[in-house]
Amino acid sequence: QGQLVESGGGSVQAGGSLRLSCAASGYTYSRYSMGWFRQAPGKEREGVATIDSRGSTNYADSVKGRFTISKDNTKNTLYLQMDSLKPEDTAMYYCAARKSYYGLGMAPYEYNYWGQGTQVTVSS
Repeated sequence: QGQLVESGGGSVQAGGSLRLSCAASGYTYSRYSMGWFRQAPGKEREGVATIDSRGSTNYADSVKGRFTISKDNTKNTLYLQMDSLKPEDTAMYYCAARKSYYGLGMAPYEYNYWGQGTQVTVSS
């Protein structure tokens, strides 16, 4: 059974940066499309950034130009570099994987496997 474990969350001031990591195990990671999602208290889970097996990417409008998704297939690890953080980026961030080579969809229901999440808090 596949497992995803996030790390790298924390508390930063507005304008700061964080780099999230997601270590994947238990399946052929390079064949899957992956994504980062977030959920703030009282809000629905939303897609932040996705990447497919070819390395093509997709971003939510709210993070374009500030966040960068990437992966290292040799390490089975997914990353999310977050720069110019804003208080509205505060949320629990989740890593997810879907059984699709080329899917870049941002809807949570499209994803089969999920990590436990890592908290990101941005103060003003």
